[in-house]
Amino acid sequence: MVGLVLISHSSRLAEGLRDMVAQVAGDRVAVGIAGGTDDGRLGTSALRIAAALRLALADGAEGVVVLLDLGSAALSLELAMEELDPADRARVRITEAPLVEGAVLAAVQASVGASLAEVEAAAAAAVTLAKLPRG
Repeated sequence: MVGLVLISHSSRLAEGLRDMVAQVAGDRVAVGIAGGTDDGRLGTSALRIAAALRLALADGAEGVVVLLDLGSAALSLELAMEELDPADRARVRITEAPLVEGAVLAAVQASVGASLAEVEAAAAAAVTLAKLPRG
């Protein structure tokens, strides 16, 4: 099993995306979210991210794919990764995929039992996903 961690500066965005992923993947994918700050403002929290990582890595998960909404979340993610033991850090894959599209594609792959590398590749493929018909 491969889990997902979805990091957003907005708690509502993270919660909504978790709901969207659950409708695509059901309960077959562990999803940790980290959104907003402790006082309800926009931002990211290394402590929330570390908790989301631990949740998604639990129960013998092969690993997790992490998706971020904005680049500045990477700083908090870096701090959160330091809280994990080396064995858990080795099971984390961070992608530059767009948050929503990448999460949905990754969830579909994870829900059918794809490997960590396959789930990561599915998320990464969202970078070139066309939203509008061409021509």
